[in-house]
Amino acid sequence: MKLSGAKSVEYNKVNEKIAEIKNEVGKVIVGQQDVIDQVMACILCDGNILLESNPGMGKTKMASTFSQTMGLEFSRIQSTPDLMPSDITGTHIIDDSSGRAEFIFQKGPIFANMVLADEINRATPKTQSALLEAMQEKQVTVGNNSYSLEKPFFLIATQNPIEQEGTYPLPEAQRDRFLMKIKLEFPEQNEEVEIVERFSETLDYKPNLKKVISKKDLIKLQEFTRNVPIADDIREKAVQIVRATRKREELDYGASPRASINLVLAAKGHALIENRNHVSEEDLILMAKPVLRHRIGLSFAAEKKGLSEDDVIEEIIEQP
Repeated sequence: MKLSGAKSVEYNKVNEKIAEIKNEVGKVIVGQQDVIDQVMACILCDGNILLESNPGMGKTKMASTFSQTMGLEFSRIQSTPDLMPSDITGTHIIDDSSGRAEFIFQKGPIFANMVLADEINRATPKTQSALLEAMQEKQVTVGNNSYSLEKPFFLIATQNPIEQEGTYPLPEAQRDRFLMKIKLEFPEQNEEVEIVERFSETLDYKPNLKKVISKKDLIKLQEFTRNVPIADDIREKAVQIVRATRKREELDYGASPRASINLVLAAKGHALIENRNHVSEEDLILMAKPVLRHRIGLSFAAEKKGLSEDDVIEEIIEQP
């Protein structure tokens, strides 16, 4: 796709900023390039992220590193069965510092730009639901008052796939609010050697990370992402992939139109990360699994055969 000189310069500047952010993140996170690209795409699309991996894979460090390189306020919530909604959103307290008692609102940890909800499936459904309004409406309601969250706002939730005892699986409605479900795999041996070397030789490994962009610039980047061109046939291909999930016998339920929107958005974000000025079919295919895997439900027969959500998505993608 041929661009005018001014537009080409604009794309080059965006690509340079994205490359800078990834370079800074790489000073802390070893390997995991696909994961970094997917997280970056979510941020460009102003979407929430569900991270799934075994403990000790660097999920918290990755989230805090991204926030630091983009000048975002970072907050962490440790989910436990006794965590209350007010522990997240905040509560009204009595303030008598002025000599007169009055109720004031004390903000909770949800009032940050990037919020990490660690092991979200250990929180009760009531507490999980307290995050829904923040994820979708970018606001929280306490009592009779609603409070807007500062933009940009992202929720990164983590969950451990191997230990499910005492957990509360996320309901379908809440899973659908996550733009992507990203899986972190174990590193290669050479990467793990580098991780051990990097974090075992100093008491507190803290590289000098540079703030690449500001909050205001990030919002402009998100607006720019929405304007990445996509051909009609590729947009239709995205819709076809999502609609195919509703007709598979291996699935009890398929993805909603929100998934079609998110697949197109994620493909736009990935195109920018790959230094392209338009969406290609490759962007669509690479984003299909993280966008769809948490929005579909395997049937009992499919689980009995040992199929995974990714297997079904793979089959759908390969169909002509």
